[in-house]
Amino acid sequence: MNNTSQRMDDTRLVKDELVGLPVTILKCTDPNWVGRSGVIVDETKNTLLIDINNTKKRIAKNTATFAITYHGTKTIVAGTRLAYRPEDRTKKAR
Repeated sequence: MNNTSQRMDDTRLVKDELVGLPVTILKCTDPNWVGRSGVIVDETKNTLLIDINNTKKRIAKNTATFAITYHGTKTIVAGTRLAYRPEDRTKKAR
């Protein structure tokens, strides 16, 4: 049984490394993405590359809302909050 809790405060998450974190797509402008889960394997300014069942899929950050498991807590974050180059996000995200 998974005992992760869920929280909305994404401040720490958006300032940290995302690669390697489990992710589930909660909302998306393309309904085919909703409910898909995997592990983030790469990131650009505008996209996440997610390994879903050993297949790499790229999704635009600004089209989705994600549930990312971060330090044992499922954190819900709008993709627009992540829309920075990974190396800049730690400085710019608030």
